[in-house]
Amino acid sequence: MTDAEFLVVTTTYDDEQQARALAAAAVGERLAACAQVHPVSSVYRWEGEVRSDAEWRVDLKTRAALADRLVAFIGERHGYDLPEIVAVPVVTGSAAYLEWLRAETSGHA
Repeated sequence: MTDAEFLVVTTTYDDEQQARALAAAAVGERLAACAQVHPVSSVYRWEGEVRSDAEWRVDLKTRAALADRLVAFIGERHGYDLPEIVAVPVVTGSAAYLEWLRAETSGHA
């Protein structure tokens, strides 16, 4: 996947409460140190047509070692037929913030 120690895992929901519930559950399980939930306008191709919908994006900060577990966690709770679940590496950041991220997700290998 990547040599990065930290990732931002992103997914989207069509419902704000579901997005916030996922964010809280992932942080509560220590699969992510924090998450941001914000409104977005998505344009995508689905079943042969271009669509545009309001959605809620969830960005979860985690360790790369937890990526597979977090992806499975999201997939088990998501209502979409094919949810967006992507991860991008964090290539640099504040040393203090990254140490906090590491500590907050230390309940898992």
